[in-house]
Amino acid sequence: MPRRRKRARFEQLTEFERGRIIGLREAGLSYRAVASRVQRNSSTVMRVWKQWTDECRTTRKSGSGPRNVTSARDDRHLVRMARTDRTASSRQLAALWSIATGVSLCASSIRRRLLQCGLRARTPLYRIPLTHDHRRLRLQWANQHRDWRADWQHVVFSDESRFNLWYHDGRIRVRRYAGERHLPECIIERHSGRTPGVMVWGAIAYHRRSQLLRIVGNLNSNRYIREVLQPEAVPFLQSLPGAVFQQDNARPHTARIVKSFFAAQQVQLLPWPACSPDMSAIEHVWDVIGRRLARDPRPVASADELWGLKNSNGVILIIAFKKIMQSLNEPMLSTREKPGAKCALMLTLEHLA
Repeated sequence: MPRRRKRARFEQLTEFERGRIIGLREAGLSYRAVASRVQRNSSTVMRVWKQWTDECRTTRKSGSGPRNVTSARDDRHLVRMARTDRTASSRQLAALWSIATGVSLCASSIRRRLLQCGLRARTPLYRIPLTHDHRRLRLQWANQHRDWRADWQHVVFSDESRFNLWYHDGRIRVRRYAGERHLPECIIERHSGRTPGVMVWGAIAYHRRSQLLRIVGNLNSNRYIREVLQPEAVPFLQSLPGAVFQQDNARPHTARIVKSFFAAQQVQLLPWPACSPDMSAIEHVWDVIGRRLARDPRPVASADELWGLKNSNGVILIIAFKKIMQSLNEPMLSTREKPGAKCALMLTLEHLA
């Protein structure tokens, strides 16, 4: 007994295809010839032509097509289930729906219903877990600096960042047809071990930036003073009148020997709350550089080549930082005082109150 032929995926005729069928039929072509031209079945061509000759229209009847298996009330129930557990997959929601109602519903139907209601699966926003004290100190710091405007132009933001040889941040997508998942051009290689890369240190002010320093190996407090502060950070701060130095609370930055060095060099530090990398403007600059490196078409085979590309992005770094600093120059006003006048820093901290 011959095998049953697999049915092709059903696709509705577009208005252009319906008009083309009518035009070809009026030109005298047969049903089979028209079907060959538009890549449709002869029966489909016959139905379109019959509809045109009998009813003088080509549009589909309202209400035609498959009906929804769920009612409006069921859709609201699905939305409540999805909003109760935001991380539940469509298969998990299908299992919960079967338990709650006793009616089976496939995962694809659930996805369609949720999409129609505006709920789309998206990548979550990741953040550092914060305690109550962390939130309180972050909000206190923001309130203390809410009236800063031109003061931000005197702040020198600094930090270390690591750029991997094979950069992948989860934003890369491939466009492919069904069944092409395993094609070489649709695969992104990801190494399971530690990815080779380059660790750099940099500092940046409103109008200037420091030199990028390459850090090889682990950075401790002694190396931080000897390789970063003495040769680059302190001379850069001394060239800017009234400069205020910002750094995070990493152990090499807050060691007693480092604090003594800052006191001896008369470096003014900006107090910084713990667990607050999202509040540092230079973190957003690193993100801009990382995305630019990911879009660079030149292949990188070693950490030295990556360092060459990284060191050539200084102009992009200063432009990106100026855009971020312009948002910090706006006064940090609350919504009650002036809606829409909050800067990026206040927006970051608003949900912590």
